[in-house]
Amino acid sequence: MGAITLTPNLATWGIAALATLGVILRPFSWPEAIWAVLGAVALVALGLLAPGTALEGVLKGTDVYLFLVGMMLLSEIARKEGLFDWLASHAVRAAKGSATRLFLLIYVVGTVVTVFLSNDACAVVLTPAVFAATKAAGVKQPLPYLFICAFIANAASFVLPISNPANLVVFAEHMPPLGRWLAVFTLPSVLAIVTTYAVLRITQNARLKAETVATDVETPALSFGGKVAGFGIVATGAALIAASAAGIELGLPTFVAGVATTLVIVLINRGGLVEVAKDVSWSVLPLVAGLFVLVEALEKTGVLQMLADLLKRKAEGDPALAAWAGGAVVAFGSNLVNNLPAGLLAGAAVQAAQVPEKVAGAILIGVDLGPNLSVTGSLATILWLTAIRREGQDVSAFAFLKLGLLVMPPALILALAALLLV
Repeated sequence: MGAITLTPNLATWGIAALATLGVILRPFSWPEAIWAVLGAVALVALGLLAPGTALEGVLKGTDVYLFLVGMMLLSEIARKEGLFDWLASHAVRAAKGSATRLFLLIYVVGTVVTVFLSNDACAVVLTPAVFAATKAAGVKQPLPYLFICAFIANAASFVLPISNPANLVVFAEHMPPLGRWLAVFTLPSVLAIVTTYAVLRITQNARLKAETVATDVETPALSFGGKVAGFGIVATGAALIAASAAGIELGLPTFVAGVATTLVIVLINRGGLVEVAKDVSWSVLPLVAGLFVLVEALEKTGVLQMLADLLKRKAEGDPALAAWAGGAVVAFGSNLVNNLPAGLLAGAAVQAAQVPEKVAGAILIGVDLGPNLSVTGSLATILWLTAIRREGQDVSAFAFLKLGLLVMPPALILALAALLLV
C-alpha cells in the first residue's frame, strides 16, 4: 500500500520540480509562465490532481492576481503619461553628476516604495523609472542601478506587514499588532537594508567609478495625466496601509485604484485604453496561477503536514535553533520553488504547528529575504526581470546567482541574529 501511495507522490514531486526548473532556466527561451502552466496541466492530465482541486488552487491566487493587475496598470499608465521621465530628470539633477550619489538616491527611493507599496510594486513601478533616470543621465551601464530595484524589493519587504503580501500569508489571522511588528522586525529590517546596500555598492563600485552622469538634463513638463497617475500611485499606497490596518486583503483595493486611475486618464485623453492593455505583462498571471496549482498538488501529497510536524518538534526542543534552521531552509528553499509557493507552504506549516513568534518571524525573514539569491526566487524579481527585458536589458540566471551569493547570505545572517536578540 505504501508503494502504491508513494508512486503518485513521487510523480507529483517530480513534475513540480521539473516545472520549477523550467521557470528558472527557461529552456528554448520560452517564458516562465509556459513552464508553470505545463506543469499544472500535466498534473491534471495524468490524474495526479483532480480538475476541481486544480481550480481551487487557481482561485486561491485571486487576491494576488488583483494586486498584480492593479500595479501593472498603474505602472503602464504612469509610463505612458511621462511620469517616470519627469521623476527621472529630477533624480538626475539631484545626483549632481555623481554616479554614486545617484546610486544611493535610487536605493533610498526603492526602500520607500517597497515599504509603503510592497516589493512587487517596487519591481513593477520603480524599475521603468530607474531605467528612465539612467537614460536621462547618459549612463552607459544601467544594470548596477537596475539591480537596486531587484534586491531592495526583497531586502525591505518586512519593514511593514504590507511591504510583502507574503507577510500576510505567513502570519494569517495571527498577525501581530503594528507596534509589536515594528518592535520585532525594525532592527532586522535595518540590518538587511544596510547590508544589502553595502554589498551592492562594493560589488558595483568599479562600474560606478567608470560612469559619468549628466548634470544638464532637461526636465519635461508633466502632463495632467501624469499628475493623475502620480496621485493614483500615492493613493494606492495610502489604501494599502489602510487595508492592512483593517485586516482587508490587499488585492481588491490595489485593483480598484489601478483601474480607476487608468480609466480617469483614458477619459482625460479620450482614448488609449487598448494601448495600455496591450503593453501590460499579462503573462505574469498564468505564471502565478500555475505556481498555485503546483502548491495545491504538493499539499495533497501530505508534505504540508510533514513540514508542520517537523517544525513543531524542532520548536519544542530548541526554539532558537528552530528559528535559525527554519529561516535558513526557507530562505534557500524559496529559490528552488519560488517564494510564492514556499511562502504558502511555510505559512500554512507555521499556522498548523503553532510555533513561537520568533520561529514564525525567522521563517518570514527567510521567505522575504532569501529570494535575493536567484533571479526566480520571488515574484518581485520575476516582475523585475520582465521589466528590464522590455527596456532591452537582461541578466542570466547564473550572473544573478553570482551576485546573489554575495548579497543575500550576510543580510540573512544579520537579520536572523537581530531577530533572536530583540
